[in-house]
Amino acid sequence: MIAIDNILVSDEIVQEQFVCDLNKCKGGCCVDGDAGAPLNKDELEKINEVFDAVLPYLPEESKKELQRQGRYVYDKEFGWVTPTIESKVCVYGIVDKNGIVKCGIEQAYNDGKVQWKKPISCHLFPIRIQQSRDKQTEYVNYEPREDLCSAACTLGEKLKVPVYVFLKDALTRKYGTEFYATLEATAEHLKSKS
Repeated sequence: MIAIDNILVSDEIVQEQFVCDLNKCKGGCCVDGDAGAPLNKDELEKINEVFDAVLPYLPEESKKELQRQGRYVYDKEFGWVTPTIESKVCVYGIVDKNGIVKCGIEQAYNDGKVQWKKPISCHLFPIRIQQSRDKQTEYVNYEPREDLCSAACTLGEKLKVPVYVFLKDALTRKYGTEFYATLEATAEHLKSKS
């Protein structure tokens, strides 16, 4: 474990390699799971802010589900999450011409329509964050899905890209530049010792 203030980062984040291979997984992280994408409470308001700009990007089935379920739902196990269609694809997912599921919110962001990229849990995947019971410590863990992410693990190894490097933007967005610089320096130190 790497401790940076009250954040405990698993060693795998600096030791393992990972680069998403969308041509192989087809954006399966937007489809596979027990619930939609976990949302922080402040992200509920973000969804409300971007909703009207994102709606035109979504297919009719998603629009119907949003009307039926709402913009976010509460799950007993995971807390606030994005709704899903038939407990599968995220309601904000869109399929491109290559059959790859991408984020409608992120597409609106890329097109300059909104200022918010997507839920941080999606941006950080395959890193998952859990809080201690007393909410004083955050555990930052590397949790790729065995089948779904095998191509990404292979590509990461081939390109020699550690998880923390692949997710630099997401980690910086979540914890700030100082945190990332400390993580990077620690990773380099550990690498020089091995």
